[in-house]
Amino acid sequence: MAQRKVPVAEILDELQGLYPDAHCELNYTTPFELLIATILSAQCTDKRVNEITEPMFKHLNQPEHYLHLTQEEMEEHIKGLGLYKNKSKNILETCRILYEKYNGEVPQTHKELEALPGVGRKTANVVLSNAFGVPAIAVDTHVFRVGNRLGLAKSDNVDEVERQLMKRIPREKWSDAHHWLIWHGRRVCASRNPQCGQCTLQSMCKFAAAEAKKTKAKPAAKKTVKAKS
Repeated sequence: MAQRKVPVAEILDELQGLYPDAHCELNYTTPFELLIATILSAQCTDKRVNEITEPMFKHLNQPEHYLHLTQEEMEEHIKGLGLYKNKSKNILETCRILYEKYNGEVPQTHKELEALPGVGRKTANVVLSNAFGVPAIAVDTHVFRVGNRLGLAKSDNVDEVERQLMKRIPREKWSDAHHWLIWHGRRVCASRNPQCGQCTLQSMCKFAAAEAKKTKAKPAAKKTVKAKS
């Protein structure tokens, strides 16, 4: 399959056509709930996080609700998730800071968010983009993989991938493109066994072109003919 050069706009238009309703798949009703859910989502699926937060957020939906919990009590709420011990510690400390320093409100800058325990660049971007409408591209495993495969970025460094995507994608499309790339990664462009043959982005994709070239280059298996006895 011959690869042709495709402008970024065409890739984005195709993704938008495929996923016009793409959105954050973590369930939340407030910026605080989104912050907690995103902290919990590290190395976990959104589906599993939603199963944990659905009952938890009925009683623990504001920072002050966490202030009198022990770490062991916090762990009981989220022990079905990976890294639950560290996450419990970070959530309790984050809630204390939010209550004491921000009057229970979630701050709206990268600097303030990333100063919270358990909050890195990706989590800050998710919260700013989805809760406050700030244009951002949160580079999770799907955005990293699909962005590189499509040629929208070329780096094995997460921060560099974010910078390249921000440079190549118009700012007004950052937040939407973030969701489009995630949805495509979850539904088509899986880490293992991506569905390249069914992907409408195949002709634009550097990864698909490379895989097709590998397949074409493989020598055909030799047929053995059994000697007649």
